[in-house]
Amino acid sequence: MINQCLKSKTSHLARRFTSSLALAENSFATSVSAEYDDENYTPFDPFKFFNDRHTSTLPNLRNAKMLHAHLLRTDVLQSNIFFTNSLLSWYCKSSAMVVARKLFDKIPLPNVYSWNIMISGYNDNSLFGKSWEIFCRMHLLGVELNEFTYGSVLSACTALQAPVFGEQVYSLVMKNGFISNGYVRTGMIEFFSKNCSFQEAQKVFFDVSCDNVVSWNAIISGAVRNGEYRAALNLFRQMCHGSLKPNSYTFSSILTACCTLRELQIGEVIHGWVIKCVATDIFVETAIVDLYVKCGRMNEAAMKFLQMPIHNVVSWTAIISGFVQADDSINALKFFKDMRDTGEDINTYTVTSVLSACAKPGMLKEAGQIHSLILKLPPSLDAKVQAALINMYTKIGEVELSELAFGKMDNMKDPCILAAMVSSCAHNQNSAKAVELFQIMLQEGVRPDNYCISSVLSIISCLNLVRQMHSYTLKSGLVTDVTVGSSLFTIYSKCGCLEESHRVFEEVPEKDNVSWASMISGFVEHGCPDKALQLFKEMLSHEILPDYLTLTATLTACAAGFLQIGKEIHGYAFRLGMGTNKVVGGALVSMYSKCRSLELARKVFEMLPQKDVVACSSLVSGYAQNGFVEEALLLFHDMIRTDLAVDTFTISSVLRAIALLNRSPIGTQLHAYIEKLGLQSNVSVGSSLVTMYSQCGSLEDCRKAFDHIEKPDLIGWTAIIVSYAQHGKGLEALAAYELMRREGIQPDEVTLVGVLLACSHSGLVEEAFSYFNAMVKDFNIKPGHRHYACIVDLLGRSGRLREAESFINSMPIEPDALIWGTLLAACKVHGDFELGKLAAKKVMELSPSDAAAYVSFSNMCADLGQWEEVVRIRGLMKGSGTNKEPGWSFV
Repeated sequence: MINQCLKSKTSHLARRFTSSLALAENSFATSVSAEYDDENYTPFDPFKFFNDRHTSTLPNLRNAKMLHAHLLRTDVLQSNIFFTNSLLSWYCKSSAMVVARKLFDKIPLPNVYSWNIMISGYNDNSLFGKSWEIFCRMHLLGVELNEFTYGSVLSACTALQAPVFGEQVYSLVMKNGFISNGYVRTGMIEFFSKNCSFQEAQKVFFDVSCDNVVSWNAIISGAVRNGEYRAALNLFRQMCHGSLKPNSYTFSSILTACCTLRELQIGEVIHGWVIKCVATDIFVETAIVDLYVKCGRMNEAAMKFLQMPIHNVVSWTAIISGFVQADDSINALKFFKDMRDTGEDINTYTVTSVLSACAKPGMLKEAGQIHSLILKLPPSLDAKVQAALINMYTKIGEVELSELAFGKMDNMKDPCILAAMVSSCAHNQNSAKAVELFQIMLQEGVRPDNYCISSVLSIISCLNLVRQMHSYTLKSGLVTDVTVGSSLFTIYSKCGCLEESHRVFEEVPEKDNVSWASMISGFVEHGCPDKALQLFKEMLSHEILPDYLTLTATLTACAAGFLQIGKEIHGYAFRLGMGTNKVVGGALVSMYSKCRSLELARKVFEMLPQKDVVACSSLVSGYAQNGFVEEALLLFHDMIRTDLAVDTFTISSVLRAIALLNRSPIGTQLHAYIEKLGLQSNVSVGSSLVTMYSQCGSLEDCRKAFDHIEKPDLIGWTAIIVSYAQHGKGLEALAAYELMRREGIQPDEVTLVGVLLACSHSGLVEEAFSYFNAMVKDFNIKPGHRHYACIVDLLGRSGRLREAESFINSMPIEPDALIWGTLLAACKVHGDFELGKLAAKKVMELSPSDAAAYVSFSNMCADLGQWEEVVRIRGLMKGSGTNKEPGWSFV
């Protein structure tokens, strides 16, 4: 009867693969000692002991050895494989794999369960190489393999990341007909998706029709793991069309795919399905919260979170990080306080999220409280937390505190922490300190990561240092990283090395949308819009879908006069669903405005669902630059009336429009509005005020506006110099120019036009030639037509007409109508008819529609009484269709 019972139990064991061995230590000691207790003698029953499912303590080595000794004494160990396998399993679960291996090697005829126990034991103890060794030995000895053998060894191959081993197992599976087994098939899918490719995993999955939920879960999770989120959604649809019902694991995986793709609509459908089909599951509910967080629906995320009966650290962290991403620090900190009140443990991700919530100016008190808290917690030792601490103080503006926190860290040489400190220096434009820390990293043998290198590249401006960094990225192999490569070619572009910038761009193998947008912007900024558009075409040829950044950069290139291409990109943006995007819409308005297509600019503007300051400013500027001053002022008035934020660009555009109208009362009102906004010290606004008052004839107000500029730049200095020059204040203009030079600001072509104009209006001939000659010698600026016109005007005003004629004839460039017109005006003043006749002829040839030239020469002829010539010139003027605009005055 005992033997029959043992055989029955052994058969039962075979069906269950391994027995459940849970035993309390004191229960075992009591059972063994009772055998030698004379008063309460109860024979020890090993079989009952191994099958006792009511013990609470997990196996341990001491109990295993006591049991082993007892079984040796009773001579049942060698005679019954069931007891041997049970003891072997006990040793494996006690992590005593050396002892287990010795016991296994002593089994005279181990069965398939013995081998499976050893393979599983090695897996459980992360000794995957040993698992493979046992499997190879098992196969070599010709032991018949079952589904549990294949499942366990596939787990080992997956952990070892050994594609060759897994493919060999796959061959055996196919050969022995186990591919239809759900357990083995799931293991094969997981192996291929983690170690080979998702396509190989799909082949395994679709080889045989599947009605196993576990296998479906494996292929769907494999798709998510490999970034094949659309494939995961398609597989989920196929699964739902069959007779299988998804479970919690399925929903968790597919919700992750929806999060990444921002597929809120599909996610909401799955949310409804979860409510119908699945009992409360904390992992699925956390995935739903995460879905709403990633899609920016924080109200729904918070509602779902509050409905959850149970919260864990993952769900708390998800909702806190969601509020941080939504820039809602108050709610992020509130939920963190609630989390602490519940006694829930926090992890590194929770702390870094809360530190990000405090990384705002004005939140120093909260930042200090969180800092004090994390010093008491284990995560305070984590490098990521310490890096987040440095970043927090940096963004608050407390650079000294970030350096102090860095100085007190034990693991200062950690790459993560050093990179954070370098980024802190970059954020505060401390390039010297950032480069110094970077050098320390290299000296200490710490390899900087791509984030650290990108931070350094973002603030250096020395071309020699840029090239050294380039050499290091080549040596370290990081030059092909998209972040490093983008930073590198961007800084080359800023340094004016467009060819080197494009060369680095071409070397980046996997370019993202930011890379394409940066390179396109680089071409636009350097006056190469045609190359920018060619690069955009190349991007499309690589089947890369542009985002709003790329489209904005390309539309900026079209604003250089490529209206037709701009219209085509407009249509393409609509097909992509970004036609009414706020950023793209602003770029479209700007493009149409600069291409003088104001009707289309207005249509696009009216179609935008949300009109932001960029779109309004672009249209205001377009109206102003194209002479539609009234429309510009009306639109600006609408912006103020609707409380739309007004930026400096908009105000500058309106001020330029007022200057064209010469309407000083409107300019005075706008100046008062600027004072109310506190923008009078802004260099762009201040420079526009200077120009506006200068055009309106108020030089005193012009000077006051300039004095209010906090730190004038080249444009501001040029505005005041030109203003002085136009009002005949040549000496004041030259004094302002010398002050600008003392500030270390290099003049440009426009500034030097103002300087030469000042010399011309003040009769400073020698000074003018000195400044003119210094253009090429000191500033490497080639004189243009306006510069030559200023010298001709200067000589003409001084009565040196023949010298002016010689100067024109010796010019290295062909004189234009402006230069000959300037000479003509001087000839009229000084009565030089012959030279005036020559100048007038040149102007009429170069610019037949220039009414001023006809009128000036006609008046010269009238002064000399040559009325026949006057009639002839008037006839020529009428024949060319040129009309003189009548003069007008506000008086």
